[in-house]
Amino acid sequence: MHEKKKILIFIDWFLPGYKAGGPVRSMANMVEYLGDRYDFYIVTRNTDYTETVPYDGISPNQWIDFAPAVKVFYCSQAYQNLSFFRKIIKMEKFDVAYVNGIYSWKYSILPLIALRKFAGKKIVASRGMLATSAINVKGGKKRLFLSMVKWLNLYKGVTFHATNEREKEDVKREIGSRSKVVIADNLPKKNMPEKRALEKRAGKLKLVSLARISPEKNTLFAIKCLKQLGDFDGEINLDLYGQIYNQTYWEQCKTIIRRLPKNIAVTHKGIVDAEKVGETIQDYHVMFLPSRGENFGHVILESFMAGRPVLISDQTPWRELEKDSCGWDLSLVEEQGPVSKEQEAKGKESSNAKATQDKEWGRVLHELLRMQQEKFDILCEGAEKRATAFINDPGLLKAYEGLLEC
Repeated sequence: MHEKKKILIFIDWFLPGYKAGGPVRSMANMVEYLGDRYDFYIVTRNTDYTETVPYDGISPNQWIDFAPAVKVFYCSQAYQNLSFFRKIIKMEKFDVAYVNGIYSWKYSILPLIALRKFAGKKIVASRGMLATSAINVKGGKKRLFLSMVKWLNLYKGVTFHATNEREKEDVKREIGSRSKVVIADNLPKKNMPEKRALEKRAGKLKLVSLARISPEKNTLFAIKCLKQLGDFDGEINLDLYGQIYNQTYWEQCKTIIRRLPKNIAVTHKGIVDAEKVGETIQDYHVMFLPSRGENFGHVILESFMAGRPVLISDQTPWRELEKDSCGWDLSLVEEQGPVSKEQEAKGKESSNAKATQDKEWGRVLHELLRMQQEKFDILCEGAEKRATAFINDPGLLKAYEGLLEC
């Protein structure tokens, strides 16, 4: 049997952390699936996202056997520097170096500088960070950042990991048309959760959102959509699970929540442990996530795996959901008016498009509220079928062979 290749990974946060969301889950799933083919060495922080207190029970600054074929080095603050990263690169004869993300100084830029003379294959996962919608958030700083990285020529000899064709186009647009990009979709959790039935009767609707409370996840829009159900008899609940990063934005959400009719309740219920996401989703009829953009959307897949339909935007890779009887992917229109006289006509078009958009989201929510058990069961079955088709796609693992092989 040939010796397994060694993959060195730099990532800001890893398990047991979960507050950084998708990137942590993407990496955890990747090493779980591919541990029989490669040995993984993960370098990460010893704190979770936004936290300063180290993980409990984990010794920092040494290699820890996290799982078969997976070792993790949890760096304290003093070890997160160029000098140490250079040392760690020389600790083993690594075949591949994999850098997760674009904008992190400590876990994207410093590793790339340390890897300048690295003889093996270098991979950078863009994780949707080069999408126009992502760059527009703090756009000036990000544009400056990208200019600096390209000026330093840090991406010389790098292969970019994209999860779909749209992300590949983003890389080529922002980094350069000659950039080498390999598409390998995110891997799912290995095991489907045990299914639980849920009663659905007309006039009762339980919605759930598992995402940070933020403009990117469009939490405020989701709450506003519920106002359209106020004239109908019924009991509507939307439970929000996720961190509140922007208190001002959350205050805007609470203002709308206070104005909702008495039959509509929106509750923030804190944060769900990553291992309990599927179990939690099964307490609800529908995952409601009108996100402004998802590179992948792990929680969407987890909803399908839990046998629950989703109501999401068309800004994710999960499309044609109504056709597959597993949910809806509806269009979004940016809430902004014209900025000049020359754009007045365009502004009117945008206003009309927004009215159409709101009507469509309201139509689906009304349909869900009136829905009875038979139709709901069909959607649950469709969701599970969508998950099974994705998980059993033989092309998933084959794509990673093309990505990681030297």
